[in-house]
Amino acid sequence: MPNTDNLVPVFREIVGGANMVTDPDKLRASTVDGIVPGVMVSPGTIEETSKVMAAAHERGLSVIPTGGGTKMSLGGIARKADLLLSTRRMKSYADYDIANLSIEVECGATVSDVQAGLKAEGEGYFLPLDPPHSKGATIGGVVATNDNGPRRLLYGGLRDIILGNTAVLPNGDIIKSGGKCMKNVASYDLTKLLIGSMGSLGLICRTTFRIYLKPESEATLFLSFNDLQSADRFLRKVIQSFYYPAAIELMTAKTMEGHRNMIPLDADYIVAVGLEGIVEAVERQIKDLTEIGRRDGAIGTVSVQGEGHLGFWIAYRDFTEELAKTHPDLICLKSNFIISRCMEMIAASEGAVREAGLACALACHAGNGILYTAIWAGQDWTAKTAAVVETIEKLTAEAVKNEGNLVVEVAPLFIKEKVSVWGRTGQDISLVRGLKEKFDPAGIMNPGRYVGGI
Repeated sequence: MPNTDNLVPVFREIVGGANMVTDPDKLRASTVDGIVPGVMVSPGTIEETSKVMAAAHERGLSVIPTGGGTKMSLGGIARKADLLLSTRRMKSYADYDIANLSIEVECGATVSDVQAGLKAEGEGYFLPLDPPHSKGATIGGVVATNDNGPRRLLYGGLRDIILGNTAVLPNGDIIKSGGKCMKNVASYDLTKLLIGSMGSLGLICRTTFRIYLKPESEATLFLSFNDLQSADRFLRKVIQSFYYPAAIELMTAKTMEGHRNMIPLDADYIVAVGLEGIVEAVERQIKDLTEIGRRDGAIGTVSVQGEGHLGFWIAYRDFTEELAKTHPDLICLKSNFIISRCMEMIAASEGAVREAGLACALACHAGNGILYTAIWAGQDWTAKTAAVVETIEKLTAEAVKNEGNLVVEVAPLFIKEKVSVWGRTGQDISLVRGLKEKFDPAGIMNPGRYVGGI
């Protein structure tokens, strides 16, 4: 455990004794890759955060940010964990500008709390952000990991809906980038640079988002297929058509095994099409897409609205959380690839897992070229470690072949020690290292956890 005893009085003066954890037994519950932090500090304001960071920087202490803890398994193995900086006290709305369709939210607010507040406002508004684990995931964590969900197809990703960020740099400096309008950058776009930076350049404290009026109608169309080729044929037609779904997802039978009652269909592959808009447009798309699906081999179709629609998308986004209840050894991989290679990636994933004697569940954002692969090994982990490592390497190679990459999002430490959790790095790693050197020359922010061991 790092020696931070001499800084405890300094942190206590900044945040108050009630907002610190120094008890080693309690800190063990917040281990990072097996490392017990020296102290956990929870600042309540940006100014307090600035002072904490400045104190850590002056003494060369490593700083690992944490919010809801839903993404703490992501990233490389930490080299040090002197200071765990919790953002959970920072959860207010800094600017609630409904009239201009924007909100500025502090980093410790959960996505679900923000959505609930917007839903109750006037006619009802929403933030087009639907990452996994949204009940516990904080705004800062979602932005720092660039964690998008199925609705990215219609509304774009975080880089499209974020208008500005306020952050604290490793030396304690407070910077603000962007603004309330879309075209607010004339030179280097610091706002987008911080998105997905994994806290390696600084701590994102506030984010300004675009928001939208709640759709008049929402529905989900389910289509079941007995073979991957038929499902792929249907998906290609929808993606290339003039229809504009909010989400197009392809999943295997095991993906929703804990929520089978939510999908009144049974087949090897299920396609879920999320639809939003005016009532007439949603009804027309259900009718047309159902007919297209039947012509392309769908063996069953059904549409749901209301609670059935909302409940499905929450459960689907969190499918790995549900699977982990029955498969505690669960490993979660996220690969990206060009959209036209969806079938190839799914087929390769199923084949590699089957050859290794493992089991898996797949969830694919078919319109965005993103595939989540959940793998479990069963009882005998020791005998299958080599098979798991080989499978991850095969799937990484497949993603690269299809012009993408693969990231290991969740895995036991002994697996992370044997694989490249960020997949394959390219020539742009020199640029990433240069940015790290510029923003954090002392290397105190999340050391070892970002791409290339940065």
